[in-house]
Amino acid sequence: EKDEPGQEVRVTYRELLELTCRLGNTLKRQGVKQGDRVTIYMPPCPLAVASMLACARIGAVHAVVFAGFSAESLADRIQD
Repeated sequence: EKDEPGQEVRVTYRELLELTCRLGNTLKRQGVKQGDRVTIYMPPCPLAVASMLACARIGAVHAVVFAGFSAESLADRIQD
């Protein structure tokens, strides 16, 4: 669901799988490998879910930080 009431995005399992695989391949091309740490900083949306699944798929440890944190709070969360 988006911020505006009544607006939503629907994604099928197939679409989510395809997006997850594409993101996983992109992460691997960028040098992310099993055991690496990844911080996902984005609003709650289907792309954020696919990003989490892509990290899990390639074995990268991931943390999710949603928008709205100050730069200092964000840095603390990334370091944790």
